[in-house]
Amino acid sequence: MDVHTRVSDLYSYPHDQIKTQLRLAIETIKERQESELLHNGDYGILTNVAPTQRIKTHSGPPTPDDLDELITLVWKEPAFFLAHPLAIAAFGREATRRGVPPATVNLFGSPVITWRGIPIVPSNKLKVEGNTSQIVLMRTGEARQGVVGLYQPGTSGEEGLGLSVKFMGISRKAIASYLISLYCSAAILTDDAVAVLDGVELNKYHDYKHAYRK
Repeated sequence: MDVHTRVSDLYSYPHDQIKTQLRLAIETIKERQESELLHNGDYGILTNVAPTQRIKTHSGPPTPDDLDELITLVWKEPAFFLAHPLAIAAFGREATRRGVPPATVNLFGSPVITWRGIPIVPSNKLKVEGNTSQIVLMRTGEARQGVVGLYQPGTSGEEGLGLSVKFMGISRKAIASYLISLYCSAAILTDDAVAVLDGVELNKYHDYKHAYRK
């Protein structure tokens, strides 16, 4: 078998076009869901944070002191920090500069840095405005009186939690149509379930000088 035949075999595996298109459409909707859970004007987590649970950075970039202060606001069983990847990189620089580089754990098959044993989960749905962003710390779960997700059960064509897929028919051009709906909401059960660090500067860098013994 020559090289051309082997390469063509890579593209000859049968795919279910409808399932693939539905999967891609559902992934796009779930990306929108993540943004809505954070920013929706009615039920978004950031929209409903208690004013007493919002603090600002001490000096601009996110430091270990800033994250420690978040922990004092969500001190009962905090689950994870949530931050834009740029904010995580900024925190890593500040922690390394102080000589306390964050530890790393595997979460969902990917390496994630931690602080005080709490994972810092990346999300590009946290907004970057100019050179600043936010870092969120939250406790989750009903039993812990934390943040909980709300879904509408028993929807027609249910394919998952709050996810509905309905076949709408085939057009004269033999195009199949589907209506995909995703019902979701969130609730903060107690004020101390969420805290937000505002004004996180992302663009501060440092020169690391190493001394070498001769």
